[in-house]
Amino acid sequence: MSRKYAEAPWADDLLAYIGRSPTPWHAAASAVKRFEEAGFESLDEDEAWSLKPGHGYYVVRDSSSVIAFRVGEQPPTQSGYRMVGAHTDSPGLRLKPKPQMIKGGWETLTAEVYGGPILVTFADRDLTLAGRLAVRESGNVATRLFHHPEPLVRIPNLAIHMNRSVNDEGLKFDTATELAALFDQVDTPLTAESGFEAWLCDQAGLDTRELLGFELALCDTQPGRRYGPRGEFLSTGQLDNLTSTHAAIEALCAAEGAMPTGVVALFDHEEIGSESYKGAGGTFLQDVIARIAHGLDLGTDEQRRALARSWLVSADTAHAYHPNFPGYYDDENTVRANGGPAIKINAKQRYATDVVGEAFFAELCQRLEVPVQKYVHRVNLPCGSTIGPISAARLGVRTIDIGSPIWGMHSIRESGGALDQDYLVRALGGFLEGA
Repeated sequence: MSRKYAEAPWADDLLAYIGRSPTPWHAAASAVKRFEEAGFESLDEDEAWSLKPGHGYYVVRDSSSVIAFRVGEQPPTQSGYRMVGAHTDSPGLRLKPKPQMIKGGWETLTAEVYGGPILVTFADRDLTLAGRLAVRESGNVATRLFHHPEPLVRIPNLAIHMNRSVNDEGLKFDTATELAALFDQVDTPLTAESGFEAWLCDQAGLDTRELLGFELALCDTQPGRRYGPRGEFLSTGQLDNLTSTHAAIEALCAAEGAMPTGVVALFDHEEIGSESYKGAGGTFLQDVIARIAHGLDLGTDEQRRALARSWLVSADTAHAYHPNFPGYYDDENTVRANGGPAIKINAKQRYATDVVGEAFFAELCQRLEVPVQKYVHRVNLPCGSTIGPISAARLGVRTIDIGSPIWGMHSIRESGGALDQDYLVRALGGFLEGA
């Protein structure tokens, strides 16, 4: 590995973070652990808050959305808020509430599609289960994280001898009947003491009467790693969008000086539209900003003035130029892995960036000596979106959409540049510090 790429420590830290975070619940828990290590204090939404300038705080909504902030030495009416938004969820497959199905002597687990994954990438891979369990504890409902560390289930491909057109027409799954994961061979009829739920309780150390429900995802078991002749690339799942989540966490934890009030909002449910009480389409960020203002004794007029001076960076991954498929890119507005964060621009506001925000972020990166790129989606292809337009409309704050370029977005295993995580942490850190 060349020295240039070896001195990209945030890339390896990102891979470690993703390895600890197979689901949005784990990603949020990993974020909380990092904030606590940095001295941030926990807040509850149903309790009163007491805030001090210079101190860091975090609040969690339903285990998978986290907002952390550091109260600035500068009042928000003077410097506004500096906010970074990202998301903790990734596309994939989620078990149904009653997933067990017996077919031909096999116990299979049926799943629903979550978001827009590239389904074929889930075939013929060593998969496991991770998520959260709802359990009965002392007469109350509590949740526990669950992650089985070893390969557990598999969705085997159909042999080419039975699907002769697969290489010409592509592999296609009937999502209702062909996405069941093989779990176990059934030699005798299943009972309450056998089968999947019994196994799950045994793994979690629960009596079967204590398990009230679960939200479990099918997850890859192959660890993330570097690749390439110089170790210049990353290969792992969930780069979309744990690259941004990780960078935002580290940038806020490291922020220092007489900075503005910096806020990092990590939302669940972006991949399914954000319209939930803990998604970017809900009130979570507005509620926290309002409570910060209340804690700083800002009146209604002062709150409006603070928001008018604020900036939001919506950080989500971008589409890196793919040399095998040049016809899917706008020739003059492509971005490349290891080329720094991409400013994402769309005339229909699928990305929230306007020319003022574009210039602001480009100038910021220049001051920080971070390379920056600009991305426009090919106009005859549908363009995805982010939390940027949603949050901009909810808050009335000028917003910039940016992100690190990656390949294979929404594959079970995406890839990107090893240098880009360092660039993103530096850029977001400078933004939060008011550079």
